[in-house]
Amino acid sequence: MSSSQPYILAIDQGTTGTTVIILNRSLEVHARVNREFPQIYPRPGWVEHDPEQIWATTLTTIREALASASLEGSQIAAIGITNQRETTVIWERATGKPIHNAIVWQDRRTAPFMRELRDAGHADEVKKRTGLVLDPYFSASKAAWMLDQVPGARARAEKGELAFGTIDTFLLWNLTRGASHATDVSNASRTLLMNLETQTWDEELLRLFNVPRAILPDIQGNAEVFGEVRGVAGLSDGTPVSGMAGDQQAALFGQACFNPGEAKCTYGTGAFLLMNTGDEIVYSDSGMLTTAGWRLGDEVTYALEGSAFIAGAAVQWLRDGLGLINSSADIEHLAGQVEDSGGVVFVPALTGLGAPHWNPDARGVIHGITRGTTRAHIARATLEGIAFQNVDILKAMEQDLGRSLEVLKVDGGASANGMLMQFQADTLGCPIIRPEMTDTTALGSALLAGLAVGIFSDLGEIREAWKEDARFDPVMGDAEREAHLARWSSGLSRV
Repeated sequence: MSSSQPYILAIDQGTTGTTVIILNRSLEVHARVNREFPQIYPRPGWVEHDPEQIWATTLTTIREALASASLEGSQIAAIGITNQRETTVIWERATGKPIHNAIVWQDRRTAPFMRELRDAGHADEVKKRTGLVLDPYFSASKAAWMLDQVPGARARAEKGELAFGTIDTFLLWNLTRGASHATDVSNASRTLLMNLETQTWDEELLRLFNVPRAILPDIQGNAEVFGEVRGVAGLSDGTPVSGMAGDQQAALFGQACFNPGEAKCTYGTGAFLLMNTGDEIVYSDSGMLTTAGWRLGDEVTYALEGSAFIAGAAVQWLRDGLGLINSSADIEHLAGQVEDSGGVVFVPALTGLGAPHWNPDARGVIHGITRGTTRAHIARATLEGIAFQNVDILKAMEQDLGRSLEVLKVDGGASANGMLMQFQADTLGCPIIRPEMTDTTALGSALLAGLAVGIFSDLGEIREAWKEDARFDPVMGDAEREAHLARWSSGLSRV
């Protein structure tokens, strides 16, 4: 490999592990290393991470990725960071030591406090300022909890001795040895503390959640230099950290969804769908979240977001709970043994229903079983249920935006399932495109980092470098599609 070739190192810090990818300007991946770290469950509904373990896995994956690619740190031209969003850390400015474990986005300990705020009538104003709902999912109440529960923390925060951040900010602080305390608009927009219109911390929201301004990072765009590496083994001092975005926004960017109306779906444990709404802040009447996508220079791109709680997890349940398959990959073969689901509908509301229904009390339903129903019918109905949930979300987004979806780009583990992708295309009535590189969260942060330092000249060059792996065009007729959707509605009515 030529030492003159500019390489980008992308840190993808996720909920269960840290992945580092090294790629070049042609988007060829030269290394990919993942390391998991422990999940901490102090009480039912509480989920924590040890921030120092996150940093340790980051250092390990950086070192192993460089070795795997046979590269020196001096050959890395830029670093991008993408991260699990909303997960909250507070640490000492003087030492860099966290004052408490990170409180993870899944954590529900602040639900009573958020209920109080809703009951007090704050929901509409908060939605107007942030595009979000009053839910413990987001960062503000997590930060307030730490300040109130860790002895002396609030007084120290008021004195400016403590620093707050989502995981992107914590990694940046450590990569720069405390020289940079910053975040980007996409992560800041998930805190319940940033005003979507101004992309600044909102004084009214800071008062509402009782979070001192002194602990907050600076808010920057997504493709600009956040800081320079200092004293990190394997990396050269002065290497710019120049791209940053929350994981789902990074995936939208990594899928080259640069125009209004373009959308992506990440199929993981759940399904995360984001649709680009351009420079317009679109407030949803259909149960979607409004979020900042990215800011390039002075231009802000916004997005609508909806998520289904269960996607790949439904397949895992067939495997682990029912024993119908031995591995998740077996479901496509099993489902392919029948021509259709035989009238069976599976509503995978195993942990409630997410957008656009927002019914936390909903439970899963398998409807339409007869004496003729087989394992294969259940398997096929499971794949169909995953697709149907996404149809509901995307149709709601279309209604909010006032335009039809032209194409859906997909990534994540289940996007490898050709049967699911074809059924998704058929029920949406629009093409599905799967990229060559499905690590789109890491890719998005790498593209942003490269854009900031001139490895990529503009979005047009990125779009040309982006490569399609497979395309699934709808082949189902309108009448058949409507019959499927009616069957799904019938199943939904029974949850």
